[in-house]
Amino acid sequence: MKDFFEGIAYLFEEILFYPFDLLRDLELDSWWAANALNFIFILVGLAAFIYWMKQLKHYNKLNDEDRDPTAHSFLG
Repeated sequence: MKDFFEGIAYLFEEILFYPFDLLRDLELDSWWAANALNFIFILVGLAAFIYWMKQLKHYNKLNDEDRDPTAHSFLG
């Protein structure tokens, strides 16, 4: 059973985390290159947020939502 858990440890430490080791080594040379993936994630999130806000504005312009305070039963 010990070999099984050591195999799992080897899988994660030596194989699956290898790209993170490369990023850690790259940070010593260039901080910007090491964080490029983070910047990509931020840009994707920002694009999704902008799209979401545009859709909310579009459906707000249609004015077909019932905005009466008693429109929902849980409001009173």
